[in-house]
Amino acid sequence: MPNWGGGKKCGVCQKAVYFAEEVQCEGNSFHKSCFLCMVCKKNLDSTTVAVHGEEIYCKSCYGKKYGPKGYGYGQGAGTLSTDKGESLGIKYEEGQPHRPPNPNAARMAQKVGGADGCPRCGQAVYAAEKVIGAGKSWHKSCFRCAKCGKSLESTTLADKDGEIYCK
Repeated sequence: MPNWGGGKKCGVCQKAVYFAEEVQCEGNSFHKSCFLCMVCKKNLDSTTVAVHGEEIYCKSCYGKKYGPKGYGYGQGAGTLSTDKGESLGIKYEEGQPHRPPNPNAARMAQKVGGADGCPRCGQAVYAAEKVIGAGKSWHKSCFRCAKCGKSLESTTLADKDGEIYCK
């Protein structure tokens, strides 16, 4: 006679895990809906999970909680997060990192990260959003007829006095 309701228990909610909803990780079974980071609650998979004892984390939260600390380990250049790890129980000592002034910052911005200004809105236009027309760089959303607002293509525009129009 089958054992209904028995079997493996979820490592998070401790309820029975059936085959169709099972995710296995280091010998433990989880429901797909329970296989979440213990801190940020992001969905996990075999490439994003990091295990510490019986706890599961995304690699980012695991690194903040258990990874190396100090300069060069996520506190310097190359990190985008300003999260200091308070939610993980990490105590952060306030202090400014040493940054020597860069007298060539404006020149470097023009050479490396600089972008053209959009003639319509005046904001920077980066490569991922750039459309070229009438010899200028435009945002895709700004690349419209100045009179009727119709979306343009480089082949369907006419320019006059620095403004673009549909033909």
